[in-house]
Amino acid sequence: MTGGEQVAQVLVRRGVRFLYTLCGGHIAPILVAAKRRGIRVLDVRDEASAAFAADASSRLSGIPGVVAVTAGPGLTNIVTAVKNAQLAQSPLVILGGATGTILKGRGSLQDIDQEALFEPHVKWLATVDRVRDLQAAVEQAFDEALLGVPGPVFVECPVDLLYEEELVRNLYGVGKDAQPPRSLGEKAQRAYLRWHLGRLFGGAPKKPVLAPQPLPVPLATRSELKKVAAALGKAQRPVLVVGSQTAVRSERVGEIAAAVEKLGLPTYLSGMARGLLGASSKVQLRHQRKQALKEADLVILAGVPSDFRLDYGRNIASRAKLVSFNLSGLDLVKNRKPDLPLLADPGRTLISLAALAGGAAERAEWLEKLRGRDGERDREIEGKAAAATAARADGKAGAESFIDPIFLCRAIDRALGDNSVVVADGGDFVATASYILRPRGPLRWLDPGVFGTLGVGGGFALGAKAEKPDAEVWLLWGDGSAAYSLAEFDSFARHGLPVIAVVGNDAGWTQIAREQVEILGDDCGTVLARTDYHRVAEGYGGKGIVIRSHDEVEPALLEAKRLAREGHPVLINAWLGKTDFRKGSISM
Repeated sequence: MTGGEQVAQVLVRRGVRFLYTLCGGHIAPILVAAKRRGIRVLDVRDEASAAFAADASSRLSGIPGVVAVTAGPGLTNIVTAVKNAQLAQSPLVILGGATGTILKGRGSLQDIDQEALFEPHVKWLATVDRVRDLQAAVEQAFDEALLGVPGPVFVECPVDLLYEEELVRNLYGVGKDAQPPRSLGEKAQRAYLRWHLGRLFGGAPKKPVLAPQPLPVPLATRSELKKVAAALGKAQRPVLVVGSQTAVRSERVGEIAAAVEKLGLPTYLSGMARGLLGASSKVQLRHQRKQALKEADLVILAGVPSDFRLDYGRNIASRAKLVSFNLSGLDLVKNRKPDLPLLADPGRTLISLAALAGGAAERAEWLEKLRGRDGERDREIEGKAAAATAARADGKAGAESFIDPIFLCRAIDRALGDNSVVVADGGDFVATASYILRPRGPLRWLDPGVFGTLGVGGGFALGAKAEKPDAEVWLLWGDGSAAYSLAEFDSFARHGLPVIAVVGNDAGWTQIAREQVEILGDDCGTVLARTDYHRVAEGYGGKGIVIRSHDEVEPALLEAKRLAREGHPVLINAWLGKTDFRKGSISM
């Protein structure tokens, strides 16, 4: 087999169904061989979107997502997406093209030090220089991506390892039809090239490639679990915060959700854990988390570090007992050392803790207090939406007010199907949506994670729709973030992936502008145009809808759902009015 075929064989053995890419001569043999083996090759318009799609694929399937990109600029283009995956702890396998083994450092096309480029952004990397080592390297990459703290890994695949041996020999000028050397120097060069290529292609694999084996998972000891259970038994005001790490092993999310419900603790979900408990859980809370943490006497962090999202641990009262489960020793003690730190898989720990601790203790008064605050906040949001609607109906809001974002998000929430997946890519509009939308179940909310990257939308939506073809995939874009990956509407159309996109178009980088104008008195760099994003989507082969008033919202959402059912990707360009709903959201 050629090197490209060997790589493809590993992908099949590892259960990979999709290979995300943007074409390049350095990696073409991998793409063609993968297609021949039944893997769907999904090519995009920007390499970053390929990496983001692989990230989404990994989050939803539990199998490391695979992205193959060409050498040099193909790889530099995905650095942000790879860093996003690293910080989100998403397992990703990056197959990078590279110049020929004998040409490294000699000025060949797109030749750079790719190992140095990726070393800070991946948990493991390898450069292969012999065909016989390709399979073992790619197999190890899959294991490394999942071991311990999941994350991206990089395998550099030089171009001369991937094509047929005779073609490579001809390209190097030493094939069977090569002209005889004319000088002693040429003879020496030919001899060296033949030796090098003999080494490149020679020999059987160093060791047989075996079927993938189960990987070890760090588990809490029974002694550790008993200590946590004892702390729970004494607590009167406990709070559980569940983060992305609990959802890394997607096959266990049902068990994890059942465990959280059984524990019965007031629970806040974040990151990839959003949606874990469905839309109507009695233990899930959505608002006023900071206040709850300050009043709690026991806080359990399951896969959540004490970073800026918890004000570096200061949101948690100093007198509270802090318990943390985390796969990362660094995250476990970041900024604030827990009283009970467990270096263990947080999802499995919750399952074991629920089995040991039994059912929920009687803390009805505490839970009702927190639910009451949730209800107050929901009523406040409803009131803002109703006031905005009334003002528009009375003509009091002015000609430039357009659609209130709260009103739009509430309408989208009502429109979401039970099988929907929501992709969030933006600032102010998307953050508003996060307050209001209720993901319908586990693994039904995709956002970039702690890095806060804009531009994930097109790739995330493509990967989500590929992995979940029967799901209703909603892509929520701010008008700023939309431009990063709007060209992927071409990819949606070409690959038959009917995504529904909604652009919250308020003609600005509003999350930044709101505070910048007030603090610095200048909107410099924050103003955008009311661009016809719907026409751009149509130009790429999708369907476009534009709406500017409240009475257009519900019909547009219903029409978008109908068009998606018929197989069309759809973009709704929603003209939003200005709002102070998220005033004061700036953070350090």
